[in-house]
Amino acid sequence: MLATGPSVAQESAQTRYLMDIVDVQGIRGNQLVGYGLVVGLNGTGDRTQVKFTSQSVVNMLKQFGVQLDDRIDPKLKNVAAVAVHATVPALTSPGQTIDITVSSLGDAKSLRGGSLLMTPLKGVDGEIYAVGQGNLVVGGVSAQGRNGTSISVNITTVGKIPNGAILEAEIPSNFHNKDHIILNLRAPSFKTARNIERAINDLFGPNVAQADSKGKVLVRAPKSHRERITFMSMLEELQILQGRKPPRVVFNSRTGTVVMGGGVVVRKAAVSHGNLTVSIIEKPQVSQPNSAIYGVAQGRTVVTTDSQVSLDTGSGHMFVWEEGVALEEIVRAINSLGASPMDLMSILQALDEAGSLEAELVVI
Repeated sequence: MLATGPSVAQESAQTRYLMDIVDVQGIRGNQLVGYGLVVGLNGTGDRTQVKFTSQSVVNMLKQFGVQLDDRIDPKLKNVAAVAVHATVPALTSPGQTIDITVSSLGDAKSLRGGSLLMTPLKGVDGEIYAVGQGNLVVGGVSAQGRNGTSISVNITTVGKIPNGAILEAEIPSNFHNKDHIILNLRAPSFKTARNIERAINDLFGPNVAQADSKGKVLVRAPKSHRERITFMSMLEELQILQGRKPPRVVFNSRTGTVVMGGGVVVRKAAVSHGNLTVSIIEKPQVSQPNSAIYGVAQGRTVVTTDSQVSLDTGSGHMFVWEEGVALEEIVRAINSLGASPMDLMSILQALDEAGSLEAELVVI
């Protein structure tokens, strides 16, 4: 069954806090990535065919004064090469910690119980902004017997280290340097942009905010850092009347999940739904030769197949949706057919192609 959302009138008159519907340009997260080694694994690390793991260990040991012959290939089972990535929240300062995710690069069976050695994390510009290290938290479990039989629950080659990286350098932001604060709407709408402009000007005075497009609003802000922070705190408390957003019908083609937003209606349409099932049943039969005459058989034994093909079109149904029928009627009619989620997707796609579905169809 599908639950229904608010009515069209309620949705169109919905008010939201300003910062819930916009992103401030210059205040954004930044992604970091690095390459490191996880040690301390209980024989579940990379195997010998993963050459870069042993090369990384040799290079690390040389930094600590341990010299190995270049021809030596250390057999390591408790070390795994990993990729480390993290997202730095906006305006984070050096010394603060962030969470990191560690993923196996080789053929390690599990990272459970391992520790990440000091790993530099770089930004897209190649500069080092953080350093990660610590013990992994792995949610999966795996086990293997001597005969090769194995079982695993969840993923054991990916782990997390809460607060596992320390920010070493500040990621630059242009938020404090611009004369204008740029508000980017998450759901572009001319009506919403106009309402934001009007609400800000009503609070701070005329010509403070200007709607540049349906997805952007320019706001003149104080240049002083302290005054700009106070200005932004006042914007956070501002409530905005959102413009009408088209209702959406979202379905996941991989899982069959279908979600309908409130306010979905259809124009008058006739819908027919039925299933076509083809069944083929093959029964093998043995053909015996005639009895032997004077010790000589009069044929040979053969196996023949008797095929039975049947066609079932199912119990086809047709019903008519009247003009402007609401979501409740759509759900009730489709459920009455006993349609599966995949059938529901086909019906909605057909309605959209026919121009009868007043909603945005989204496939993920």
